[in-house]
Amino acid sequence: MTNSTEAQKPQNTKKNKKKGATLDTFYGAKIQNTEQIEEDIQENSPKSSKGNRNSPQTHEEFESERTKKMEALWEEKWEMMQKIFTHLQNQFDQTVKENQALKQELIKQSQNTKELEENIKYLTDKVIDLENRGRRENLRIIGLPEKPEINTKLDMVIQDIIKENCPEILEQGGNTATDRAHRTPSTLNPQKTTPRNVIAKFQSYQTKEKILQEARKRQFRYKGMPIRVTQDLASSTLNDRKAWNMIFRKARELGLQPRISYPAKLTIYFQGKVWAFNKIEDFQLFAKKRPELCGKFDTENQRARNT
Repeated sequence: MTNSTEAQKPQNTKKNKKKGATLDTFYGAKIQNTEQIEEDIQENSPKSSKGNRNSPQTHEEFESERTKKMEALWEEKWEMMQKIFTHLQNQFDQTVKENQALKQELIKQSQNTKELEENIKYLTDKVIDLENRGRRENLRIIGLPEKPEINTKLDMVIQDIIKENCPEILEQGGNTATDRAHRTPSTLNPQKTTPRNVIAKFQSYQTKEKILQEARKRQFRYKGMPIRVTQDLASSTLNDRKAWNMIFRKARELGLQPRISYPAKLTIYFQGKVWAFNKIEDFQLFAKKRPELCGKFDTENQRARNT
C-alpha cells in the first residue's frame, strides 16, 4: 500500500482588510462597498502564465467584466442618490409650504391683535370719558383736616368754604346745595398722615363751575387753613394730569401761563400764541426746537436731581 499524504492547504496569510460598511438607503437596498468589489475582482482575476497564447484575450475579458461591474455599481449608487435627493427635495418643499402658511397665519393674527388693541383702547377711552362726565357736578377738596366734627358735617363745611372764599356766589342767589359729600377712600389709612380728599356733588353744574373758576384764581382756605379745590375726575385721568406736574411747575416759573384742560391737555402761552399738547413727548419736542425753552424741561435730569 502506497502511503500518501494529503498536501496541507496553505493557510491564507493574507491580512484581512477592513471592509467598508454597507450603505443602507432609505428604501432598504444595500450596495457593497467598492473596496469589497475590487477585492473580489482581484481574487477572480486569471493568473497569467508563460507560453499561454490566449492570456491577452482572457485579460481583455477580465477588464471588460470589471468595467461592467463598476459601471453597474456607480449606476446603482447614482439612482440611490437621486432617490435620496428627491426625497429631501420633497421634504424641503413641504417645509417651505408649511412655513408660508404659518407666516400668513401670523400676519393675520397680528392684524387681529392690532384691531383688538385699537378697539380696547377706544372702549377704555369711552368708559373713562363717561365716568368723567358722570362726575361733572363734582368738586374734589384736598387738605381738609381729618376731624370728627368735620367728617360728620361735610355739607355744612362746604357751605362755610363757599362763604369764606367766594361769597359773591351766595349774593347772586346761586344754588350752592349739595346732593352728597364724602371722604375718599371710604376707610382711613392710619399709615398716612395726610387727610383724605372730600368729594362734593353739587345740584347745580353752573355753581360748581363758578366755584372752580374762583379756586383757579386764588388760594382757598377753611378757617384760615389752606386747601385746594379741583375738578373731580376718574383716577386714570388724574394720573395723566399728574404726569404734567414737573413741566407745569417749570412753565409757571417761566411765565408761560400753563393750564391743564380736559381731559389731560397742557396749554401754554408762548410768543403771543396759545399752544396745546396732548402728550409729554410732543411738548418736549416742541421745547427742543425753541432756543428759549431748550434744556429747561429735561424731566429725566430733574428727576435725578430730586432723587
